[in-house]
Amino acid sequence: MASPAPLRSRRAEHPLPRSPAVPHVPPPWLSCRCRRRCASSCWTLRAPPPPSPSSRRRLKTMGSLQGLQEASGQMLCIIQMCSSPATETLFPYIKDNVKEYLRAHWEEEECQQDVGLLRKQAQEDSSLDGAVPIPLESGSGEEELEQVIQAVVDNVHWQMSLDRKTTALKQLQGHMWRAAYATGQVKGEIFKDVVPAIQKWRQAGMKVYIYSSGSIEAQKLLFRYSTEGDILELFDGHFDTKIGSKVQSESYRRIAASIGYATNNILFLTDLPREASAAEEADTHVAVVIRPGNAGLTDDEKSYYSLISSFTELFLPSST
Repeated sequence: MASPAPLRSRRAEHPLPRSPAVPHVPPPWLSCRCRRRCASSCWTLRAPPPPSPSSRRRLKTMGSLQGLQEASGQMLCIIQMCSSPATETLFPYIKDNVKEYLRAHWEEEECQQDVGLLRKQAQEDSSLDGAVPIPLESGSGEEELEQVIQAVVDNVHWQMSLDRKTTALKQLQGHMWRAAYATGQVKGEIFKDVVPAIQKWRQAGMKVYIYSSGSIEAQKLLFRYSTEGDILELFDGHFDTKIGSKVQSESYRRIAASIGYATNNILFLTDLPREASAAEEADTHVAVVIRPGNAGLTDDEKSYYSLISSFTELFLPSST
């Protein structure tokens, strides 16, 4: 039997197949050239025009908080909760102290695991411009050991210069920060509106999770040793890039599945529009948080997303 004729931009000889018992409704990706819902085949395939940010703006967040509360919705936070961004305190600490840390902890199993992950990552990055390989240690003496340590240092500096978010880098950073937090060398400086707002959300029955590019261990350290004291108990769970990239919508679906809630019962807060876009593609509620030091937003981004500058703007109506 001959294959059916393709769709044409004018009336074709053969109408689109349909059940006579069901009224015909053209699918959204077809348009009718004669501008009426005719039952014949004068439809032509078309791609929907890209919506402009102003026309497709969905202010889901601000008007939906009460609905989220009633549905026992979850709240995911990945915003800048610290008044001193990591770029000002935590990351410079890594750069300045990584060699000393490696020398002091080199023989420890945890440090060797970190180096092993970094070496594996270096092999995967071998085709990248400027990538720094990490050689294996043969045990031939102090000079060789110093060369290997320096290679690890150079690799870490290279990754950080490119703002890489690799699991290997984040794991080493997390272990270094743990030591620094424990000795009081660094503290997590939290914005003043964060703790009272989260407390109020929790009193209203909402759960709070963290999803960050920093490792789960690094997240817990920051909140345990914060300028507001140990606030770790305020959070119901933590996610890092092991569950997926923050700019991929599938990551948010995985998080929703792991906590047992539909994505449309989740409010996602971020300071990066790319992450907001990915989360929204997964059908979560989204708001972009404006904090000092954040990168500026385009006019389209400002007109499209719900914007907040303080957590207090998200107090639920029933809890005020």
